[in-house]
Amino acid sequence: MAPIPQATGEGYRTGRVVRLASTAALGGFLFGYDSAVINGAATALKDIFGLGGFQIGLVVSIALIGSAIGAWFTGSLADRFGRKKVMLVAAALFLVAAIGQAFPLGVYDLCLWRFIGGAGIGVASVTAPMYIAEIAPAQIRGRMGSLQQFAVVIGIFATGLVNFMVLNAAGGKARNEWLLGLEAWQWMFLTMLIPAVVFALLVLRIPESPRYLVSIGKTAEAAEVLSTIYTVDVTPIVDDIKQSLQGDHKPRMSDLRGKAFGLMPIVWIGILLSAFQQFVGINAVFYYSNSIWEAVGFSEAQAFETSLITTGVNVAFTIVAIALVDRVGRKPLLLVGSSGMVVTLATLTFIFGTAPIDAEGQPVLTDGPNIVAMIAFNLYVAFFAATWGPVVWVLLGEMFPNRIRAAALAVAASAQWVANFIVSTTFPGLAGISLGLAYGIFTVFAILSIPFVARYIRETKGVSLEAMGQLEGTRT
Repeated sequence: MAPIPQATGEGYRTGRVVRLASTAALGGFLFGYDSAVINGAATALKDIFGLGGFQIGLVVSIALIGSAIGAWFTGSLADRFGRKKVMLVAAALFLVAAIGQAFPLGVYDLCLWRFIGGAGIGVASVTAPMYIAEIAPAQIRGRMGSLQQFAVVIGIFATGLVNFMVLNAAGGKARNEWLLGLEAWQWMFLTMLIPAVVFALLVLRIPESPRYLVSIGKTAEAAEVLSTIYTVDVTPIVDDIKQSLQGDHKPRMSDLRGKAFGLMPIVWIGILLSAFQQFVGINAVFYYSNSIWEAVGFSEAQAFETSLITTGVNVAFTIVAIALVDRVGRKPLLLVGSSGMVVTLATLTFIFGTAPIDAEGQPVLTDGPNIVAMIAFNLYVAFFAATWGPVVWVLLGEMFPNRIRAAALAVAASAQWVANFIVSTTFPGLAGISLGLAYGIFTVFAILSIPFVARYIRETKGVSLEAMGQLEGTRT
């Protein structure tokens, strides 16, 4: 079989690509901000509405059902209306959700606003990596795709920082009144209005994806957009896009059908890649980290500080991923990340599983184990942030052939949110039984991810989007 063609050394304007990719990645910032803001408000919401463990788990994770549904429909919407218009829809959903979550009348409408915000997350999780992959030259596509996850972790960090500042300004309690007679937890939600408005204004200034423009017959406009990115004749690039799209019908979900349990093998690989990213437990860390540390004896303020350190680690090591993904490649990073998570999760499993239990059934960490737990906890986040966090989004944005990218990415992203929902909903119950049990399950999935990556993930470093179909043809 002929070798897969690599991208040629055509010139491109790096600054232009970074600006376009950064604007799309702001959707990731909102994705991270909205998904993690509940961490600071959870204790207050439990108190206001008298929520038990399962109920607070549902309030937290109902957003993920919205994310799955939003992601599912985004592929067809992006192919019908374009990537840019759908990103504006995401911004509008974030705006509505921010206001609704700050002024809930009861637990049911709180769940509704969480669901709407989740739909915005789902839309952003599909359109941002899709747009970035479609405007970025292959030589820097990994780094540009990593900006999505970098924006997500910056959003998570910003949420933690803002929540911490609001909490301190309000006297250390989320139920305390602060500005304009509103309680601190309400301001935690309202602060999301600022990045949502900024995202909408910036999206209005960027061009549509050239690959979408070719798909609807606007080749001249696509060439014009590509000319702002590349410094060479873009006619061959437009011709490659035309050839890769092959077919005289609009892409649809039925294009994903195959003999492997009803779907093409590449689609199943995307689904499983998404599922493993969640089943190693990362979002249990970010949604419930305050609760975890309070459960093992930390005060509310100490829990906030510890969680802020963890989100800082998340940001720092995502930068490591951006530096390495186009040099080392996607597959080696995933294998290193899986191995590191196995060791750190196993350590946490042992510490939480063997610690003395208090009257409420929670482990009590003494001075030695609590330091080891914090180190292992943050190393686990570091391994994830440098590998599985950004690399999965890079792969999902680029691994599918042009003609099925939008639909396949929508399905894979939906699977990710379903997996996230399963983890987030079950974690409080599992943690109530035993934190050691919860982390033991995460350890098992980290172990299973190693043979999955080794066998099924193909290296996409340097491969043009138009050649992804040929890469898929090498799969046995």
